[in-house]
Amino acid sequence: MTTVVLLLISNTFMTFAWYGHLKYKEIALWKVVLASWSIAFLEYCFMVPANRLGHGQFSATQLKIMQEIITLVVFGVFAVFYLKEELKWNYIVSFVLIIGAVYFAFKEWQ
Repeated sequence: MTTVVLLLISNTFMTFAWYGHLKYKEIALWKVVLASWSIAFLEYCFMVPANRLGHGQFSATQLKIMQEIITLVVFGVFAVFYLKEELKWNYIVSFVLIIGAVYFAFKEWQ
């Protein structure tokens, strides 16, 4: 559970670093890049421990897939509530199909 919480925090910082500036297009690009790098540093402060603690309980591939699903969930919430974008039906279907990858990555095949 610690790994998931750390990944949630990390991805929240990552989403703001990558997409938060879209609401502030009047700010010079170089300033946005510096701000994004600063936020991304915080992302790494949570992502690296999440992967370090999670590896062993999960494979590296499982950690990556888990991180991607968390990224999609965090981004979906961010896009709707922060950027005020519509969550269209085809986006939801796309997310569900990607979430299907979790089943295949975590299922023990014999």
